[in-house]
Amino acid sequence: MTAIEDAARTVRDTGGEFRAGGTDVMTRATRPPVDLLGIPGLRGTTWGPDGAARIGALATVADLLADDRLSAAYPALAATAAAVATPQIRNVATVGGNLLQRNRCWYPRNTALACHQTGGDTCPARAGAHLYSAVIDQGPCIAPHPSSLAVALLAYDATVEVHGRSPLGVAELYGDGGDPTRDHRLETGEILQAVRMPAPAPDERAAYRRATAREKAEWPLAEAVARLTLDGDTVATAAMAVGGAARTPLLLPEVAEALIGGPVTEETATAAADLATARCSPLPGNGYKVALLRATLIDTITACGKTS
Repeated sequence: MTAIEDAARTVRDTGGEFRAGGTDVMTRATRPPVDLLGIPGLRGTTWGPDGAARIGALATVADLLADDRLSAAYPALAATAAAVATPQIRNVATVGGNLLQRNRCWYPRNTALACHQTGGDTCPARAGAHLYSAVIDQGPCIAPHPSSLAVALLAYDATVEVHGRSPLGVAELYGDGGDPTRDHRLETGEILQAVRMPAPAPDERAAYRRATAREKAEWPLAEAVARLTLDGDTVATAAMAVGGAARTPLLLPEVAEALIGGPVTEETATAAADLATARCSPLPGNGYKVALLRATLIDTITACGKTS
């Protein structure tokens, strides 16, 4: 039995939880941790003949930023990684851990309360404290997934390797948000091994922006990644993804399509952002996030247009 198979079996047999960087697992510590750090083959970045990167799940966020080739090939990923947490956390937090982290809603983290994620049948945030909750309603649970890296990877149409099954698109990793009991779709004992990026797009323009309640070390209330290629002053291709707004990190194809064929201006960015806010159905206490989402999208798109 390989080391990765042994770790998977241990989690299944003990009801444990995988630990890599441990920045969230050890603060919750609700189940026995099963360490992944010693498993070979989960670290490092390798490159294919077409220039596509395979990033090991145990690569840290700081590793992404330290790799000049990776930053040049995938500028939106690098910009997103640079905004994650603090330097201390980036030095230990892993790519896989960031993608599979638990949501930050206070209800499932309070052992005295019950919700969909802790065996209950309701989402108490809907009628309770939902200041930071989703404004794009995807299902019973309204806790936004906190992975910033997932937003960038969605914009790149990346895939993830999972031990023992076929690769998944990043969108498939999270599903449509309709299952309120889970933050991702991996089964107990399944291990995310790597992220596979597509071949880099030549002359890509990219930007990442986030809105937070404080300047440093805060999960975003809204965040966005834009990727554009231009033919002269005209947008030839576009990809747009957001986080903090829905139960899952979310692609916005209607926003991307609205940008294609025109110049990047404040007016075109605003019109595209309005398509995203049309999806929103906020609760009484989080309507402010709709305006934040719109402003973040506009800022990201216009910044992307200015990037050379």
